[in-house]
Amino acid sequence: MKGLAMVDVTVRGAGVFGLSIAFACATRGASVCVVDPNGAGSGSSGGLVGALAPHVPENWNAKKAFQFEALMMAEGFWRDVSEKGGVSPGYARTGRLQPIADATALALAHKRSETATDLWQGKAEWHVRPAKAFGDWSPPSATGYVIHDTLSARMHPRQACAALVAALKSLNVDVVAQAPDRGAVIHATGAAGLATISLELGKAFGAGIKGQSALMQYDARDAPQVFAETLHFVPHADGTLGIGSTTERAFDDPQATDHLLDDVIERARMVMPVLRDAKVIARWAAVRPRAKSRAPVLGPYPGRPGHFIANGGFKIGFGVAPKVAQAMADLVLAGQDTIPDAFRVETCL
Repeated sequence: MKGLAMVDVTVRGAGVFGLSIAFACATRGASVCVVDPNGAGSGSSGGLVGALAPHVPENWNAKKAFQFEALMMAEGFWRDVSEKGGVSPGYARTGRLQPIADATALALAHKRSETATDLWQGKAEWHVRPAKAFGDWSPPSATGYVIHDTLSARMHPRQACAALVAALKSLNVDVVAQAPDRGAVIHATGAAGLATISLELGKAFGAGIKGQSALMQYDARDAPQVFAETLHFVPHADGTLGIGSTTERAFDDPQATDHLLDDVIERARMVMPVLRDAKVIARWAAVRPRAKSRAPVLGPYPGRPGHFIANGGFKIGFGVAPKVAQAMADLVLAGQDTIPDAFRVETCL
């Protein structure tokens, strides 16, 4: 890390938002300090699933456009991270399968196939295909058809955080436990940060939502991810499979695993029978940050000149991180505001 007197940007929080923003700022030549007392990827960014999935291609708005642009940026962003640090984030644009339940859903899927051509600008496709085309890896479908989109991508969250740390180190940026605020200060502090802001403002700005997921030893590394029965099945490049997750608003111990994850594992085996003998090799639980607006929250920190917020990634943090990093670097380093209205801090006030 460069000398504290030279720091242009202090990033507080070493989850995917904080690390990605630090990387974007450092590659533009800024001197950066990343501060997290618990270390990189120690909170909700240290998960197991890593589904980078788009919104459905209809009723287009700024939020969906932002996420689409982020997914389009992802391959180049993560390639750059990997090349600079020499650590792979496990990224691949492998697509996604979703079963189609009935005739109404089938008609809607065909309609979305047409709108995707326009809204996704010909860069990705939304197909309706026979489930049998994907063999044993296809989720059971009452209609015999599945949606196959080619925009969804995957990564291993823990590997992605490690890749960002390595890339930052190559740029002379370390993650430290303590350091004073120097230069512009970006608060990417997750659920704890939302609680702090709520306390400071005297109103609910957001809250933490507990999530649990599991990692199985099952090698489907070249297969599309699957979303079925509210569960994500994400094959990783290392021969493991992330499944999840729960959404828990009431919890006592955010790090505990309990019967709710056991239910997820049991349902996963029922939905995808090929997993009936797959061994569970890891379990994860953490509190994910959901802002009051239910969208990422980016921009100036109310009442703190020179301070900024980058929070609220919740379930889409890894998917939007490349675009969030670009937008925050634009704002902090160049004074260029490219943040969509739906993502502004004011939406939670």
